[in-house]
Order: sequence, then structure tokens, then C-alpha cells
Amino acid sequence: MDLLFILLGFAALLVGGEFLVRGAVSVAQRMRISPLVIGLTLVGFGTSTPELLTSVQAALAGSPGIAMGNVVGSNIANILLILGVAAVLAPIAISRTGFVRDGSVLLAATVLCAVFVVMGDIGRVAGAVLLVCLVGYLIYALKTGEADDTELPTTAMATGPALLLALGGLAVTLVGAWLLVKGAVSIAAALGVSEAVIGLTVVAVGTCRIPDGSMAVS
Repeated sequence: MDLLFILLGFAALLVGGEFLVRGAVSVAQRMRISPLVIGLTLVGFGTSTPELLTSVQAALAGSPGIAMGNVVGSNIANILLILGVAAVLAPIAISRTGFVRDGSVLLAATVLCAVFVVMGDIGRVAGAVLLVCLVGYLIYALKTGEADDTELPTTAMATGPALLLALGGLAVTLVGAWLLVKGAVSIAAALGVSEAVIGLTVVAVGTCRIPDGSMAVS
């Protein structure tokens, strides 16, 4: 039953995340929001919603190992698994300016996370610091990223259906996160392994998904 919960959770996260991103991007395009803004916010955050909701659900459920393991494991999978598979299938052209900017921020964020982990407690103050850094990065990227602006395909979806699609996707993703955490916690207890290991492996890889080509700007 726990394995079924995990499989259903993965499926819900995949479908819900896809609907959420497509709906949100469609609404943003109808509102004539810049493709750069869409990529940095809606697409970037939307494709990370499965990881976000899963970690939040795990933290609220009293399973910090899964919450932290999911964050660290997802980043490892994003870089080593997704980037590795994509590069093997086809060479990836990147903007040197954008890479230096975003790569430096990635390195700084990783170091900051490591510092908080070594301290042994990631509380409200640490969370506030991380959020402030995120806002600062977004502001900086929006001011310096004009050359990296990539046009997204124009959608034919009306605003109403697109909004419903986004809200429905969010709801499905929430359910998926709950199912995944419930199943993962139970399996960790049954196997006698730490929740952090389950978070670093099963949960992290499961919540780490590859968006379709139309969402590649994230």
C-alpha cells in the first residue's frame, strides 16, 4: 500500500506540475508579461513546485530528513542526472553571460545551504535569509538578463481555462506531495533506514522531472 502511495504521488506530482506550469504561463502570456519574467518566476518556480510542496509537507509531518533530503537530492539529480542525460542526447548551447551569473548564484546558494546544515538547525531566521537572497537574485537577473530573454511559444488557451488549469494543477500537486510523503515515511520505517536516505534517493529523483521543450527556458 505504501508503494502504491508513492507511485500515485509521483504521478500526481508529474501531472499536477505540468498543468500548473502550462496554465500559469498561458495566463502570463495573455497578460503580455515578458518571457524573461515568465521563465524566471512562473516556469522556474512551477517546475520546482513538486519539490517545494513535498518538502513542506514532510516538514509539517515531522519528517525533516525527507524534507532536507529531497532538497539536496533533487539538486544533485538536476545537475548530474538531468543535465547529464540532456547533454548526452544533444549538446546544450548556453549563454556565457547567463551561465556565469546563474552558475555563481548556484554555487553561492549551495555554500549557504551547507553552512546552515553544518550549524545543525535551519529555522525561521535561516529561511528568511534564503528567501531574501532569492528575491535579490531575481531582481538582479531581471535587470541583467535582457540578452538571455527567450521567446516562449504563444498559447491559444483563453485566460479562464488557463487559470483553472493552473489551480487544478496546484491541487493535484498538493495531493501528490501528501501521498508521496506518507508512503515514503512508512517505507523508511519498514526498511529501518533513515528518512534522509529515502529523501535523498526515492523522493528526490521522483520529484525531479524534466519539463517538455516548451518550458526549457527555466
